[in-house]
This record gives sequence, structure tokens and C-alpha cells, in this order.
Amino acid sequence: MRWLAPVATETHNLQMWIDADARLAAAAGGVARFLADAAGLDREAVARLQAAVIEACMEAFGHLAAEHPHLEVTFARFSDRLEVSLSHEEAAAPAIGVRTITGFAVKEAASAGNSGALAGVDRVQHETHGKEIVTRLTKYLGEVAPNL
Repeated sequence: MRWLAPVATETHNLQMWIDADARLAAAAGGVARFLADAAGLDREAVARLQAAVIEACMEAFGHLAAEHPHLEVTFARFSDRLEVSLSHEEAAAPAIGVRTITGFAVKEAASAGNSGALAGVDRVQHETHGKEIVTRLTKYLGEVAPNL
């Protein structure tokens, strides 16, 4: 009897720690572009994913704490998807933060026919662990994203 794993058995990860600098956000977008191109996505999807990563980095820069001024960006390639996780610490939980703003951006992108920057991804997830906030952008590599 053969046992099948429900998740990918091998991932390809890359991590960056960047300061709040638009040039470094562009570098993170370049990594996403490279991974998407290597995964076989079409040119338009590659460019949209790159724009989404840059936009998410720029948004996160505005929420960095003075004590922790770096953004951790992790890229993971699975057999069926690419994931980009952005993690940072905030000085205090904001009344309106990344979760709310990104939620608005995703709704706007959906209502505008996927024309917004975050429309380059199929799924946006948020987690908080104390002062740490993690935003995960997922781009599925198949024809259709799984039902969530």
C-alpha cells in the first residue's frame, strides 16, 4: 500500500530581511518574478504577482516598529503554488492595520475586475502572534485555485 502525503514533500524557500526602502521592495518583487517565471506562469501573471509583492512590502513598511525596523520576506515554492510571507513586528496593535487595508484592497480589486495590485495573487491570509503580523500571498500554479 502506498501512502500519499497531503502536502508537498519538498519546498524551495528563500528568506530576505529588508529595511523600509522602495528599492528593496522592488528586489523582493524581482524574486517573486523569477520564481513565477521559473514555475511557468504566463508573462501577465508574472508581472501581476511581482506588483502584488511590491505593494504588500510597501504597505508593511508603514507599520514597522522602531525597535524592529525590518521586514522578513519568505518565498516558498510548492508543486502547486507559490507563497510569499511578509512578517514584521508592530509597536502596538493598530486600530486599522495591514489586515484591514489589505482586505479593502482585495475587495476593490475584485470589484474592479482584478485590476488592483493585489489581484496578482489568488489568496491573501493574515495572522497575528502577539506583536508579530504575518501576511501570506498565495499564487496557485494550476488552472483553477482550490475552493477555499
